[in-house]
Amino acid sequence: MHHKRIYGGRSAGRFARPALLCAALVLAPVGLSAPASAQSLAADPAGSSLFFRPGNEQAATELIRLLETAKADGLDPKRYRTRELSRLVRSALGGNPQARARADRGLAEAYVRYAQDLRRAPNVGVIYVDNALKPQAPSAAALLGQVSASSNLPAFVRDMGWMHPYYAQLRRQLTNGRLDGARSNLVKINLQRVRGLPAGGRYVLVNTAAQRLFMVENGQTVDMMRVVVGKPVYPTPMMAALIRYTSLRPYWNVPSDLAAERIAPNVVKQGLPYLRAKGYQVLSDWSDKPRLLSPASVDWQAVTAGRREVRLRQLPGPANSMGDMKFMFPNAQGIYLHDTPQEELFGEAARLFSGGCVRLEAAHRLGAWLYGKPLRPKGAAPEQKVSLAAPVPVYLTYLTVVPSGSELAYYDDIYKRDVVRTGKQRLANR
Repeated sequence: MHHKRIYGGRSAGRFARPALLCAALVLAPVGLSAPASAQSLAADPAGSSLFFRPGNEQAATELIRLLETAKADGLDPKRYRTRELSRLVRSALGGNPQARARADRGLAEAYVRYAQDLRRAPNVGVIYVDNALKPQAPSAAALLGQVSASSNLPAFVRDMGWMHPYYAQLRRQLTNGRLDGARSNLVKINLQRVRGLPAGGRYVLVNTAAQRLFMVENGQTVDMMRVVVGKPVYPTPMMAALIRYTSLRPYWNVPSDLAAERIAPNVVKQGLPYLRAKGYQVLSDWSDKPRLLSPASVDWQAVTAGRREVRLRQLPGPANSMGDMKFMFPNAQGIYLHDTPQEELFGEAARLFSGGCVRLEAAHRLGAWLYGKPLRPKGAAPEQKVSLAAPVPVYLTYLTVVPSGSELAYYDDIYKRDVVRTGKQRLANR
C-alpha cells in the first residue's frame, strides 16, 4: 500500500539551535524597508556583523537563494527585493566596511520579514485546541538572536532552522526542478501543513497519512510506533493540543453511532450475555454519576436500525477498547490517544479502523516517555487520573509526502484532503 520512493537531493544536515543571545540595536533604513512589526532589529552583542562573520559569508548567498524561490512557499519573491539585496552583497564583498554594514542590515531585514511570513499559521484546516500552539510570527530580536548564536550560519539558513526540520528538505526537492507537475503540487500542499509544526522542543507528532506516531525532542525523533487512525468515514482531524493527563484503567464511553454499528448487532445475534461477556453497561446519561439501566429495557433492534440511541460504557479489563490507558488533551471533538487490546491490527498495511481517535501500538512506552517513568494504576479503581506536571504538545497532522534521507516517501491520500486542496489551488489560479 503505503509508499514509494523517488530520487531527490541531498539530505538536510542537523544542527543544534542555540539559546537566544542578542542585544537590541536600532537600524537606520538602508534601501530595504524594515519589517512593519519590528521597530528595531538585533545585532551581535559585540557589534560585529551578523551575516559576514569570518567563515559564514556564504549565508548571504543561501538567504538570497531562498528569497528568490519564495514562490515555493506560496509567497511573492518581490516582497523581499532580492535584486537590491544582491547588489548590496556584491558591494559588501568588495571590502568596504560601510557597504558591509548596509548589506548586513538589508539581509537582516529581509530575513526577519521572510521568517515571520513563514511562521504565521497556515490555513490548512488545523483545529487549535490550545491557542498557545498556534504558530505565531517570532519577534525580530528572537529571530536575529538565532542568527547571532549560530556557529554555522550557512547551514542554519540553508536548513531553515526557524522551521520544522521537514520543511527545508521538502522545499529543496520542490526547487531542484526534478519533480513533475503532480508531485510538485503535492509537495506544495504538504509544505503548507509542515508550516504549522514546531521548529524544536518536546512533542508528540502523529502523521495520520502514515499511521505512525513520533516522540520528538529538540528536533530529533527519539522513538516511534505504528498507530490505528480513523476510517475514511470517521477521519482523524488535524489538531494541535496539549496532553494534560492520562487516565489509567479507563472506561470506554461508546459513541452512539459506534454502539449502533458495532455492539447492538452483536446483542441482536447473541443476546444479552454478549454485553456481560464484554463488560458493557447501559447508562441513563453521560453525566459523571449516571444510573445503570437494565439491558433488557433496550430495543436493540431499534438501536441497530438507528431509530433509537443507547448510552453504553465498557468497564476496564482485558476486553476494554481503551486498553490500559488513554492520553487526554480535552477537546470538543472527543479525540484522544489510547491503548488497545487489538494488537493484530498493527500488522495491517492500512490501519484505518477507529472512529477518529488514535490507537497506540505501545501505549506503555509513550507513557514512560511522557512521565519519565512507567505508568501503573494504584488498585482496581477505574478512571485513575495522572496529571502531567508540564503538558506536552501533540500534533495530529496529515503529511502525504515526507523526507526520507535524500528521497521522498509518499503516502496514500486516505482522507482525500490533497484532492480538496488541489481543487482550491486550481480555482485560485483561474
